[in-house]
Amino acid sequence: MGRNDRTTVVIAGGGVAALEAALTLRALAEEHVDIELLAPETHFWYRPLAVAEPFELGEPKRFELSDLASRVGASFTPGALATVDASKRVARTAAGASFPYDALLLACGATPSPGVHGALPFRGPADTGAVRQLLAEAATGVVRRVAFAVPWGAVWSLPAYELALLTESWLRAHDLSDVGVALVTPEDEPLHLFGRRASAVVSALLAERGIDVHTHAYPSNFRDGQLALVPHGVVEADRVVALPRLHVPRIDGVPQGRDGFVHVDTHCRVVGLPGVYAAGDVTSFPVKQGGIAAQQADAAAEAIAAEVGIDVQPTPFRPVLRGLILTGREPRYLRTEIDRPGDASRFGSEPLWWPPAKIAARRLAPFLAGLTSEEAAAEPPAGPGAVPVEVELDPELVGPGSRPSV
Repeated sequence: MGRNDRTTVVIAGGGVAALEAALTLRALAEEHVDIELLAPETHFWYRPLAVAEPFELGEPKRFELSDLASRVGASFTPGALATVDASKRVARTAAGASFPYDALLLACGATPSPGVHGALPFRGPADTGAVRQLLAEAATGVVRRVAFAVPWGAVWSLPAYELALLTESWLRAHDLSDVGVALVTPEDEPLHLFGRRASAVVSALLAERGIDVHTHAYPSNFRDGQLALVPHGVVEADRVVALPRLHVPRIDGVPQGRDGFVHVDTHCRVVGLPGVYAAGDVTSFPVKQGGIAAQQADAAAEAIAAEVGIDVQPTPFRPVLRGLILTGREPRYLRTEIDRPGDASRFGSEPLWWPPAKIAARRLAPFLAGLTSEEAAAEPPAGPGAVPVEVELDPELVGPGSRPSV
């Protein structure tokens, strides 16, 4: 146990799942737990807006992890988790530092690797410059055809759709509508995880914008102006931008499956390791998305709180998929319950959750919104034309008594 018989919880990671879990533990068991945040990076990047940065429509935000940890009531130590000794309940970093724990949450994410040989990768902020160069080449006539590709394996496909739509909008705005835009995806239908009705809406949007869509196709490699597809076919292109594939580096002492992903039960307990939990991209759940990571973090934190003796009934992880698509024009909101029979999709141009952020997280989203509001407090107020609009919101992400507006 931690000091004064408090439970020591070590959270390995500094992303969405790690921060959401810390916030949930603080809310449920603040007087009973000491939280240690262990991460190799010193900053938390709000990455979903990275797709907008090349088009000057937004940019990812960066927060100091030490400051965030302090605000959520946790300690922060830089370091990468390398070993877990479950028998002694000790986590060790690559540098050899030891962290005894009562409960350990693996929230260390996954590592991107090139998804399509020969293509330009898009992993986030680091690749903004490459996309801007592509746009510049389109403006000078060097690039006449561009394709965006979703590789096979563990990946979140929505950014490829956003890049295609934002590129088409940028080209049209610069009188370059004769430059062709294509999208290649292994999915049966565009964004099929959201359900048939939502997929039909996305398909219609892509068709309306003149984007050539290739489904049931695995992009293999890009060479000599051709993107090879599996099982057959090619897409002609001057440039291809591909999302990365994800894998998890080996963690000694942790059972890992294909590409290093960790298997968990419905309460996000690591199978075969008492006292160890996992949430987010590190798990074997196939959808790699911030909102899903936050839901897993909530499930894990509730299970840990119950173990501590808090009077809480842990809610098992039941994935609800929420997606905000940046289109270059009016955004689209999508929502569905993945494991619910039938088509439970909802969609529209008005927010379906609050705050209407790219990452829909019960505690992290309003927490980050509050920090952003602090930064914007000195800005001039909205003009007289800014009128709040009441919207129907997802009750799972709106606290009791909340009356939000946008």
